[in-house]
Amino acid sequence: MTTFAGAPVTLEGTRLKPGSIMPDFTVTDVNLAQIDPMKIEGTKIILSVPSADTPVCSAELAKFMHALEGTDVKLISVSMDLPFALKRWMDMEQNDNLIATSDFKDRSFAKAAGVRMAENGLLARAVFVVNPAGEILYDEYVDEVTQEPDYDKALEAAGVKK
Repeated sequence: MTTFAGAPVTLEGTRLKPGSIMPDFTVTDVNLAQIDPMKIEGTKIILSVPSADTPVCSAELAKFMHALEGTDVKLISVSMDLPFALKRWMDMEQNDNLIATSDFKDRSFAKAAGVRMAENGLLARAVFVVNPAGEILYDEYVDEVTQEPDYDKALEAAGVKK
């Protein structure tokens, strides 16, 4: 069961599992371009589902960004934040280890990954590690949306040494 600030929420869409292929989805980057992150070839991806405008989510992105420095693992965030807010956050962080994207337009990621909370329309916190072939190596749908994910397990699945 997933909760948001202690209250149960209903996740809409299909819950993904390790061993399955990450579905294609289209999101908007900070320059308002439509992109399909699963079309990035040749690298493992940590797909983080936070909102950059909250302290816990901002901390999550910063921890992943810094853990991935010097690796070839790509960090992609998907949130419901508007691209303008994501760009402002990216400019403050000054870190190139992240592709920040928004699902505000079509909600195609929310539908593909089963992370949309029916009660508030936001995305539940989740982390996926995807290999270059698109196979999901690790998934975590965080039980309490206001809590941080298990960084160690996600990084281990991505082959990143601490």
